Amino acid sequence: MTRRPRLLTTAAAGATALLLLTGCGGGDGGSKDNDKIAGADTETSASPSASASASASADRPKIELPSDLTYTFDWPKTGNTDKDAVLADSEQSIKAVDLAIANQNALDKAYLYYYEGEAAAGTQKFIQNYVDNKASITGAYRFYDPDVAVDKDGTASLSYCEDQGKAYVKYLESKKVKKTEVTAKSYVVYHTSLKKNSKGVWVIQKIISQSGSAECQP
Repeated sequence: MTRRPRLLTTAAAGATALLLLTGCGGGDGGSKDNDKIAGADTETSASPSASASASASADRPKIELPSDLTYTFDWPKTGNTDKDAVLADSEQSIKAVDLAIANQNALDKAYLYYYEGEAAAGTQKFIQNYVDNKASITGAYRFYDPDVAVDKDGTASLSYCEDQGKAYVKYLESKKVKKTEVTAKSYVVYHTSLKKNSKGVWVIQKIISQSGSAECQP
């Protein structure tokens, strides 16, 4: 229940409709690590006074993805320090989820750095679905049309589009890649709510996605 609405049971890029994080629990099976709830022990978010220098010095996880995954972020800089920080951290959060899928670890530390609360719990369940099906992802993703707003209380919102037309599910045991045709559902809109934590990192608290969004169609 997070970004990338592709159900492994159908192996269709962009399958399922709405992914709404409303206090989802942890994943439903797999390793015993999954008995833990992602984000349950996350620190309380800090006030908006957390400095830009704190953000720059935050001990961010190193994200090294498989060579068969590529990304294009058509997210031009806004010139606003906070807005650009939201975009930069959101880019890393997207890649961190895909790293967890590649690592087949629903409690991978990299994505837990960028997600907390409802968003972390929903993301854990989403990743566990891939682990349970012994599946990963491959191909190219493009992200575009960002709309970011930052409030004085240290919270922010970000909406953006994703083109999944050249991205696919791959099954690890059979080595098969399920290629699907590009349809309206290959284009997905995301709406995220974020808050700056004590390290100055913009962490995702809630996320909603909708495949087949008219505003994201080419």
